[in-house]
Amino acid sequence: MMMILKCLMIWFMAAVLLTGCSGQEMEILSGETGDSLEGSGKVQTAGEEESAISLESIWVYVCGCVNCPGVYELPEGCRLFQAVEAAGGLTGEAASDSVNLAELVSDGQKIYIPSMEEAQNSVLDGTEGEQDVSDGRIHLNTATEAELLTLPGIGPSKAAGIIRYREENGGFSSPEELMEVPGIKSATYEQIKDLVTID
Repeated sequence: MMMILKCLMIWFMAAVLLTGCSGQEMEILSGETGDSLEGSGKVQTAGEEESAISLESIWVYVCGCVNCPGVYELPEGCRLFQAVEAAGGLTGEAASDSVNLAELVSDGQKIYIPSMEEAQNSVLDGTEGEQDVSDGRIHLNTATEAELLTLPGIGPSKAAGIIRYREENGGFSSPEELMEVPGIKSATYEQIKDLVTID
């Protein structure tokens, strides 16, 4: 009889110990699952935050004396030298002194880098020295085509139109007259009004 009681006691204690261990095991497992779920929740939140914070992009057309002319996407607030770097840098023929590499670039801007020959021709024409250099603005009545091409939204046809207009009308009497040049609308004028002068 004593043997039976001892066996029952041993069996009972073993059952209690096993139940306790499995309970702890379940707590550990549920704790790990909770942690992993919590962790995955944090990862998703970080992903959502990253996607919510996105930098604005601008697109610019870089051409002339650069190694890889083309249209490039840049972060907003870039300067002209960064656009040139995106286009593979300047070629050996580039007249880097004739453009303002520190200028801020804007969306839709065409950046034309003239050659040394073009820059030399500007000097020979006597027009380069007449540009207002005190504040870096382009003088509408004396600027060369290469200089006009550095303005945002101004391509070869619009630059030629500006030169034609000033020749036919004896020059610009105000920057607002730019909107009388074929192809230059108010949106383009708003982009360049602070970059040009007639004084």
